[in-house]
Amino acid sequence: MVKPRIVFVHDWLTGMRGGEKCLESLCRLFPDAGLYTLLHKKGALSPTIEKLEPKTSWLGKLPGVHSYYRYLLPLMPSAIESIKIPECDLVVSLSHCVAKGIVPPKGVPHLCYCFTPVRYAWHLRDDYFGVGEKPSLKKRLAEPILNSIRRWDKKSSDRVSHFVAISKTIQSRISDCYARESSVVYPPVDTDFYVPAGIEREDFYLVVSAFAPYKRIDLAIEACRKLNKKLVIIGTGQDEKRLRALAGPQTYFLGWQTDASIREHMQRCKALLFPGFEDFGIVPVEAQACGTPVIALGKGGATETIIGNEPGNDPTGLFFTEPTVECMTLAIMDFEKERNQYNPQSARKFATNFNEKNFQHGMLDEISKFVSNPNASRFAA
Repeated sequence: MVKPRIVFVHDWLTGMRGGEKCLESLCRLFPDAGLYTLLHKKGALSPTIEKLEPKTSWLGKLPGVHSYYRYLLPLMPSAIESIKIPECDLVVSLSHCVAKGIVPPKGVPHLCYCFTPVRYAWHLRDDYFGVGEKPSLKKRLAEPILNSIRRWDKKSSDRVSHFVAISKTIQSRISDCYARESSVVYPPVDTDFYVPAGIEREDFYLVVSAFAPYKRIDLAIEACRKLNKKLVIIGTGQDEKRLRALAGPQTYFLGWQTDASIREHMQRCKALLFPGFEDFGIVPVEAQACGTPVIALGKGGATETIIGNEPGNDPTGLFFTEPTVECMTLAIMDFEKERNQYNPQSARKFATNFNEKNFQHGMLDEISKFVSNPNASRFAA
């Protein structure tokens, strides 16, 4: 069987986060694929991705661009459109920003694995730039740029032959933003790495997150301070100064940690706190794979990756209804009263539904709608 010529397109490649782990899994299936991106920080990706020798746009050739590329959003549409894709059988973009705006060769289908429509331009604009009757100078300056990005984002969606969403939450957003239908394939979680340790739980709550405003880590900090509960926070980001100012004496910031350290904290903590509205949320699934319950906002992707108190199912976590300190505080109090009802084996079993094999199988099904599937035998019953 002749192997299909696949080309992957990713927004930018500067580190191994959730989106890059999806790309890595696809690179294992198609190790001979081409790979294009806006910019690439060499050595920051896994060997599986680096082996494809990513090719960049002109944006990636700017001096020191890895330290300021997020400020170049207005240039990104033209940069992604400048990339010349070679003749191939299928373009697969993995997009949370502009990758889905790639221009494929004439007649070549384009499958987009969509993490979200551009969040700064659509649904999370206020989370990044603030709300209020009097917009900040930053927001006023950004407004025309983001409106332009949104128009481009909607128009360029016509270049996609079919969308695959990372969750039902994103499936709904694709419909709202692009008026397009989509399939759903959940991202892969390394359930072989994230496993229970069989050790006694310790008396602390855990947050693992980038420090971005929309993650709402402030809710976890203030709720734990109010209840005088120990909170351990793993992560870094632009919101760190504000979050540290909110912290009480029982809050501990550990900064960046290795995957092994994150796993160890998940195995030891009382519960993971997940207070933000997320598109999917890999961290809660990793925690559940370790047998750890999750206290989460009952909106967005978390409602698809956590089982709350519902008839007929063992709960793997507890939801609170609104993103307020009061609601999160009450949820933690309820959890403290009902801790014994959360079975680590149930959490672990549920998490394995999101393993890499299921992701690869789902994506191969989608890819096979456009090209022959050379990997079909790997998943034969």
